[in-house]
Amino acid sequence: MKNYDWIVIGAGITGTALAYELTKIGCSVLLLEQNQITDNATVYSYGGLPYWAANTPITQKLYKEGITRHRLLSQELMADTQFRELDLILTIPHDINPEIIHQSYQQCAIPPGLLTVQEACKLEPLLHGDFLSGALTVKHGHIHPQKTAQAYIQAMLNLGGEIQFQQFLELTTTATKKCTGVKTNYTTFSSDNVVVCAGGISRNLLQNMGIYSNSYDGYKIYFSHAEMIKTPPVYIKLNSLVLPANLQRLQLEMASTHTEELWNQPNYEIVPPILDSGVVQFLDGSLCIGQISRIFTTPEITVNSTNSTSSEKWLRESITQILPSLANVPGTWHHCLVAFTADKLPLVGAIPEFSGLHIFSGFSSPLLIVPPLAVRFAKWISGKKDDILAQLSPER
Repeated sequence: MKNYDWIVIGAGITGTALAYELTKIGCSVLLLEQNQITDNATVYSYGGLPYWAANTPITQKLYKEGITRHRLLSQELMADTQFRELDLILTIPHDINPEIIHQSYQQCAIPPGLLTVQEACKLEPLLHGDFLSGALTVKHGHIHPQKTAQAYIQAMLNLGGEIQFQQFLELTTTATKKCTGVKTNYTTFSSDNVVVCAGGISRNLLQNMGIYSNSYDGYKIYFSHAEMIKTPPVYIKLNSLVLPANLQRLQLEMASTHTEELWNQPNYEIVPPILDSGVVQFLDGSLCIGQISRIFTTPEITVNSTNSTSSEKWLRESITQILPSLANVPGTWHHCLVAFTADKLPLVGAIPEFSGLHIFSGFSSPLLIVPPLAVRFAKWISGKKDDILAQLSPER
């Protein structure tokens, strides 16, 4: 049986970027993904790169590295990630004072400018001005997330890495708690190291292996259920990416982590759902309209057809208030899991219970900071100390 240096679990943007960087430094790498047609948060992402939004020393460094890397990534991977910079419009509802919202953004590395309703509608003519009291705007990076993940995979394969589409079942370990590989629904793969890049299912994967401790604060990771509408290419042309200035998702995530014991109750909805009305148009003319965020404690919870119809109606009614021309665009409701942590920082590094086991998950802005952190991770396992990774360690 072939023994790999690294097995990477999960082929979203986190797993594909890390698998590429590990292969690039000469490691033998197996990327393990359960679905040949990926159905994860990367596929349903807006594709945004909010490099302007850094507001702490660590995010300022990583966001700068991230946007620099994205500007050169297509050339390095020899595939088009569809990187561009476009206008972001952050809408402010008519019943909220725009000056107060504008002030709350002044801590950002590049604070957005304040627009009147007339200026916002000039920048994005499809906006419904009666809904707004104003808006904010700033230049925003953007990629096609699925094409970027595919580019990472192909570049990894070109360097000699491998990918297998099999379902992960469990880790293989020794009596001395050394991780020796993974068992799938077809076979067992041997490796010196395993890294979990499983996004929203990372928490349950760790718990099912008996290596997640509710009494240990270091690597508590959570997940939300995100819902959105994806459309085929449409004739309507948006000039900008539109999002609400007051994002409720971050507040929802913080509220859900206050009581850890609630996460041990199956199928429990910890807090009520929220909707952040936004839309982005990709270069092929397709749209992503979203998103509803829900906190259910079970990742496999079934959303039945009645609930999905209700969710789609909620999404459509909300976006139509802002952009009436999108009222009747064809589209399909989708659902995925989104990972997050209580302190908004990802978990990157070795898991202390088992030697050879690592995690690379829990990213709040994965598309922007995963590429530079994957580079840093590869250098770190090669022996280079890294002050950023030390702050992201599961033992922090």
